[in-house]
Amino acid sequence: MDKITVNGKNLSPFIEEFKKGGRLYLEKDGYLIMPGFCDVHVHFREPGYAYKESIKTGSLAGAHGGYTAVFTMPNLNPVPDCKENLDIQLKLIEKDAEIKVIPYGAITKGQQGKELSKMEEMSNSVCAFSDDGRGVQDVTVMIKAMQKAKALNKIIVAHCEDNSLLNGGYIHLGEYAKLHGHRGISSASEYKQVERDIELVKKTGVKYHVCHVSTKESVELIRKAKKEGLDITAETAPHYLILTDNDLIEDGKFKMNPPLREKEDRLALIEGLKDGTIDMIATDHAPHSAEEKSNGLEKSAFGIVGLETAFPLIYTHLVKTGVIDLETIIKKMCVSPRERFGLELKDAGYAVFDINNEYKINVNEFFSKGKATPFENEKVTAKCILTVYNGKVIFRA
Repeated sequence: MDKITVNGKNLSPFIEEFKKGGRLYLEKDGYLIMPGFCDVHVHFREPGYAYKESIKTGSLAGAHGGYTAVFTMPNLNPVPDCKENLDIQLKLIEKDAEIKVIPYGAITKGQQGKELSKMEEMSNSVCAFSDDGRGVQDVTVMIKAMQKAKALNKIIVAHCEDNSLLNGGYIHLGEYAKLHGHRGISSASEYKQVERDIELVKKTGVKYHVCHVSTKESVELIRKAKKEGLDITAETAPHYLILTDNDLIEDGKFKMNPPLREKEDRLALIEGLKDGTIDMIATDHAPHSAEEKSNGLEKSAFGIVGLETAFPLIYTHLVKTGVIDLETIIKKMCVSPRERFGLELKDAGYAVFDINNEYKINVNEFFSKGKATPFENEKVTAKCILTVYNGKVIFRA
């Protein structure tokens, strides 16, 4: 292979050792090499909202964080609810993606929750079906979607949120909301729809995946469903594993949906990761313009960016502290996502991190157009210095 040098260090022998070793990762001389991460939940905003993010900037942000595969959510314009609309996105991906980018197809037409999308004509080109950003409220519609997905051998990927329980909330219905006069989002708005969908999975036999799990009740429902043999997987995100609503400040960069929950929820998510209830860590990378995130907790848009900070945060807060071992984290970020959605690990490329490099998260260094993260200026360890995909260096420090 060609000599690969980063910051004056020849990494080629290290990379060769990793490739020949037949191991999941190699940690040596302060460097960590592993397969490129796979994120099953990102928003690249194109077509329709390229001022927030584009396929190009999103995929470069992914590479900057060690990711070589991502799955893009369908809240776009036009919504990928038929082959004609999906093709617009596929052409952009073909032209601009620097890593593997696979889109979701919408579950319903226009993500309106009323009429099924043209799932069959999109099936061969999408990773799965989701209406992420909105829960499918109508039980009859969800049953039909599950039946169709089952027939197509596709996964239903659910944003679980019962709109009747939201009550205009925008942060967690907890201590911070009460003390500061904010309208809260109850945990029940998430777990009640998880509970509903599990019953529908029993009826339909569909493959089912739960997005951005944030509550202890959801974890327990998924744990029970797995013990019953249902074909269910679930993800959570780094911010739910690290922060709680006690960490909130009056700033839009702390606003996401679902919101930051309580300490008991965070601990339940960590336990769920360790015992296999939660299968993977996804970022829910959701970029917005600076203006859209500058209106405080109440009026800012929901969503934060995460691709460029996920592993350093997880490594710093969970691995270095001994909460979760490194191999488990790599499986949750590299292996499990690919296994569930049918990608080969051998095609993952690789990423190299300098695990002795302690630095402050600087949003001005992000490749993403989105800069809103609650972890801005936080000191972390483990910096991505190289990402290689399809034999090509995509990012080099």
